[in-house]
Amino acid sequence: MSKKIVVALGGNAILTDNASAEAQQAALRKTAKYLVQFVENGDNLIISHGNGPQVGNLLLQMAGGSTAKNPAMPLDTDVAMTQGSIGYWMQNAMDEVLSEKGIDKDVATVITQVEVGADDPAFTDPTKPVGPFYSKEEADKQKAEHPDFVFVEDAGRGYRRVVASPRPTGVKEYRVINHMVADGIIPISVGGGGVPVVKEGNRLAGREAVIDKDFASEKLAELVDADTLIILTAVDNIYVNFNKPDQKKLENITVAELKKYLDEDQFAKGSMLPKVQAAIEFVENSNNGKAVVTSLENVDKFLSEGAGTIITR
Repeated sequence: MSKKIVVALGGNAILTDNASAEAQQAALRKTAKYLVQFVENGDNLIISHGNGPQVGNLLLQMAGGSTAKNPAMPLDTDVAMTQGSIGYWMQNAMDEVLSEKGIDKDVATVITQVEVGADDPAFTDPTKPVGPFYSKEEADKQKAEHPDFVFVEDAGRGYRRVVASPRPTGVKEYRVINHMVADGIIPISVGGGGVPVVKEGNRLAGREAVIDKDFASEKLAELVDADTLIILTAVDNIYVNFNKPDQKKLENITVAELKKYLDEDQFAKGSMLPKVQAAIEFVENSNNGKAVVTSLENVDKFLSEGAGTIITR
């Protein structure tokens, strides 16, 4: 029986040291070869992805060319723009590899709006760095031009704007995505964590924020009743005591066991921590679903041997 699988791609699946369109398209062609293995396995695939470097580059380009007649776009629109550009590259890459394999299947990008709470405390405590580095003088100038912006010193490298990173509460297009899967289409969705929106009466209004793509992928997987949430990152497994002499690889683990490691602060913020938290939330909130954390390069071993870190209830 085929399984419905949400696969969340890390940034290393899209962007290398070269930020050109050609280099990112080449990286995605390699990524597509791994992802098509799920299709060959008979699974119904939903793809999600990050956009941190891309939206940062776009902010930099807009800041450099912004004028009164041609102003820079707000952050929610920038997220939508990078959803479109990455989705365009990814669906072309998937189409190419599917064609090479003789698989007749359509791939399409959904510009996805992810709902967040207007009263989420993250809006009063922005922590997510975005965009270029500034000197103190440049940051002060930006602050004078944009009084609502918040700037912080970032690890001795200069000042950066920080924005809110609220938790997702819903995915507006999840029913569309489910219909696409039922019709045999591979959706690319919640790119970059989705466009952050809040309900204002009968409309959804964008917000200057960046949603963590692991949490957005978890919420989508929950809403579409996925069998499995797979979070692909740079390592084959979750580790405890990472990079220490007594480093330990986690393979098959329950939510209760993983929570004990959370209580020990085993996982780095902004790195493995949100992946672990998203995996736990999916397993707890799904109908007997499981979560997997592994690397893109380990997909074949996951499919053939169950390799990776597998989290179950």
